[in-house]
Order: sequence, then C-alpha cells, then structure tokens
Amino acid sequence: MTLQHLTRLVVGALALTGSIVLTSACAPVQGRVYVRLGPPAPLVEPVFEPVFIAPGPGYIWLPGYYAWNGVVYAWVPGRFERPPRQRARWVPAHWEHSRRYGWYFVEGRWR
Repeated sequence: MTLQHLTRLVVGALALTGSIVLTSACAPVQGRVYVRLGPPAPLVEPVFEPVFIAPGPGYIWLPGYYAWNGVVYAWVPGRFERPPRQRARWVPAHWEHSRRYGWYFVEGRWR
C-alpha cells in the first residue's frame, strides 16, 4: 500500500466518521430523536429472519425493524406476542420523514 493510498483511506475514514458524528448529533425535538440519514430498506423476513412456529394459540408475529443506536441503524428482529385484548390490531414500527428535521422513529403499538 502506498502513502497516497493510505492517505486516501485515512481521509475517507475521517469523512465517514464526521458524517456519522454530525448525523447522530441531531437534537431531540418534542421528545423524538431525529436522524438525517434515512433507514435502510427492511429485511425480507422470510429470507433473512426465520419466522418460527407460534409459541401458543393467539400469538401473532410482530415484524422486525431498524432502530437507530446513536451511530448506525441496527436490525431488531421480529417476535411473537399475544394481543392485549380481542380485536387488537398491531401497527408496525416504522420511520417517518420530516422535511425540517429528518427521519424519526414511530414505535409499533396495539390499536
């Protein structure tokens, strides 16, 4: 590896680190954490995340999602859960975009 290649590698790493630091330095507004960099596309769960047999009657599969850990997006795997009441419907966790602040996370919830 030449000095020129090493210099490019170091400069690229510093630029990437700077963008991550700037991205994670977004101040929370109204209790939300905003992220400038959008989340990756969701994993196709049947291929990447095995869906197991429900642990019992009445359990439903809650899909996985990407969570922001302050530096990068990390995949949170899906899980089985029982609805809290009859006719409850699961609204999956997802990311929404704000033109002013960037991306923010909306947690999954029962309706």
